[in-house]
Amino acid sequence: MTHDRHSYAEPALVRTTHLELDLELDFSAKVLAGSATHTLAWTGAGDRLVLDTRDLTVLAVEGATADGWEPLEYSLAVPDPELGSALHIRTALHERVRVSYRTAPTATGLQWLEPSMTAGGVMPFMFSQSQAIHARSWVPVQDTPGVRFSYAAHVTAPPELMVLMSADNGTTSRRTGSYDVVMPEPIPSYLLAIAAGDLVFEPIGDRSGVWAEPEMAKRAATEFGDTEEMMRVTEELFGPYRWGRYDLLVLPPSFPYGGMENPRMTFATPTLVIGDKSLVSVVAHELAHSWSGNLVTQDSWDDIWLNEGFTSYVENRIVEAVYGTEFAMMETAIKQHATVVKLDPLTPAELAVELPGLNHGTEYHGTTSCGPLKGSWFLSWLEERFSREVFDPFLRGYFDRFAFRSIDSGDFVAHLREHLLAPNPGVVTEVELAAWLDEPGIPAFARRAESERFAAVDRARDNWLTTGELPAGAGTWTTQEWLRFLDAAPDVLRAEHLQQLDRAFELTGTANGEIARRWYQIVAASSYEPSYAELASFLSRVGRMKLVLPVYRALAGTDRAFASEVFAKARPGYHPITTAAVQKILGQ
Repeated sequence: MTHDRHSYAEPALVRTTHLELDLELDFSAKVLAGSATHTLAWTGAGDRLVLDTRDLTVLAVEGATADGWEPLEYSLAVPDPELGSALHIRTALHERVRVSYRTAPTATGLQWLEPSMTAGGVMPFMFSQSQAIHARSWVPVQDTPGVRFSYAAHVTAPPELMVLMSADNGTTSRRTGSYDVVMPEPIPSYLLAIAAGDLVFEPIGDRSGVWAEPEMAKRAATEFGDTEEMMRVTEELFGPYRWGRYDLLVLPPSFPYGGMENPRMTFATPTLVIGDKSLVSVVAHELAHSWSGNLVTQDSWDDIWLNEGFTSYVENRIVEAVYGTEFAMMETAIKQHATVVKLDPLTPAELAVELPGLNHGTEYHGTTSCGPLKGSWFLSWLEERFSREVFDPFLRGYFDRFAFRSIDSGDFVAHLREHLLAPNPGVVTEVELAAWLDEPGIPAFARRAESERFAAVDRARDNWLTTGELPAGAGTWTTQEWLRFLDAAPDVLRAEHLQQLDRAFELTGTANGEIARRWYQIVAASSYEPSYAELASFLSRVGRMKLVLPVYRALAGTDRAFASEVFAKARPGYHPITTAAVQKILGQ
């Protein structure tokens, strides 16, 4: 990689190969302070090191010499609203450079929670979210997935709190106020992660376990009890797990994502823990990242399909192996339906921007989340054409060949042609391949996932909308069946329809966040005020963007004043990433 438009770094000249962090957590000031020491590999002539920063206060920059450390000249560029400030360091090809700094209380990659925002209500909590380019807000670093480095960290914190990182943390929850961790495998910056709080460990298997607040730990370990089996089946399919342990950290509800695949320590939302394992495909997804994304990484965010598309495909194979073909088919059908609905109203020009060809090289696949789904669909199509007996060894070979490397779409396409297409001529045509790699949208010949149970749900919904007869057996439907029922329902329903559903199935106030998301979206679009109090409570309790943003979008179209009122009350418990997204929706 020579350039990443999301980073100021110049990896063609110099790369960080190892990072040493020495940090102190100050909860009263809501800052991290300390130093980041970069071990550098110079690959070109030059006298500068450029690091990404955002709202960091740089206190000193030093270069290692035979006699110790010497001060280096540095300057911070004028900040860009999205990219932050380039930190320019004048060096003499130093092999080690140390930056002393402190973060801002408003760091976009950190959230500091008051005790009232935690399950226990007694101790504070802090956690990071570095993807996509938020690592630069708490570490001066080459913040691009094209640069990988190992790291070690020494962290001091209040002694009553446990500190964990995306590294080898062990399983002992002994709290000392001083912690040392090591990540021996090279990772990109967006996988740097840290958390501190009232955390205890609950084992799942020999290589897996759960970290969580005491009130959540045992429930989460039960909910995620199939993790070890997921690891086993993935290893059988796609090669060894190369990261030592796989633990999960269950964060407070303000965490903005379902999960974050930080190596050795997936960060997960508590909204997955509902008691019936119906939402554990998120765990399968984050585990799958241990092969795609973490092991083989896209070299810039323009090629995110190499991360999320491959991961969604591997996730589905894990779900099928552990929970059965029908469950996996329903999960795929839900994702495909959501994508097709988003794409249907787009003009050809809009489609080219929202969902270009996979081998595009220019646009960021992130505006509608459709790009990763197209990538997963493409891999499923290849599997269907070549058969699993041929495709699975190919994919395993891909993970082996590019392990611990960052690549682009061109690297994958070259590997595809050499190791799958050339040995099996005539299975796919160049026209078909170009439809996936170079043309926008989903190819017309792509076969959609079909579920017999979803077909029955569709018939029941259509009958209910026509006759008013409630679906028979809906009281025992799975989460996936309810999502299908609601996802394919009209966005706006009459008040009597909503009242009838709610009386029969008590959807208002449901503890299932996925069902609540779609239910409250319809409630908001339909201006169904009897459910507004619970809708507001849901938006105040949960900060996961997938669950709250669709509800805010619907409210913004019907009652922006109420949406703003709810947001004002909920905002103190939201992560900065979620706050910014809601502000954009509400035009604030």
